[in-house]
Amino acid sequence: MFLYLFLTSLCATCLAQPFQDHYSFSPTVGGGTGTQFVTEGVGRITAIRIWELNSAYITAIQLRYDYVWSNVVGRANNNQEPLEIYLHDGEKIIQVSGKFFVSNFIYQIIMVTNKGRLLVAGQPTQTTFNFYPVHQDAELRFLSGRSNGNGITSLGAHWAIFNGNETFV
Repeated sequence: MFLYLFLTSLCATCLAQPFQDHYSFSPTVGGGTGTQFVTEGVGRITAIRIWELNSAYITAIQLRYDYVWSNVVGRANNNQEPLEIYLHDGEKIIQVSGKFFVSNFIYQIIMVTNKGRLLVAGQPTQTTFNFYPVHQDAELRFLSGRSNGNGITSLGAHWAIFNGNETFV
């Protein structure tokens, strides 16, 4: 009887392993005031736009999934062009770092790709954060956080292994 229970649980464990999502979440940093946001889209992230206020804090973020841009989160500054990175085939975001101030905004965002390319926006001032996936093959799938009428006040990153045209959120 004990042997049967042991073999059953061993088989169930082995069968469950290949189907794990390999999802991880980098907890939110920042003050967290304002309205909640989540970027969303179908497919892999292929480009990123970040708006900053006169080389100060981050005001808005937008992600492109395959060939479709998500909604802008935060406040896009129409008087200033966003900083952008367009990813190459097979390129993915594997790290999001930057700086934040607990009582107000995200001051800097650095997006790092698996090809070693960077998108740097904002100013390197205040407290450092560093987001990365738990699983080696995972990539950035979407961002969440809060924004007020002036900019991004908190930011979190969600990671998963890309298996096709999944919709997140």
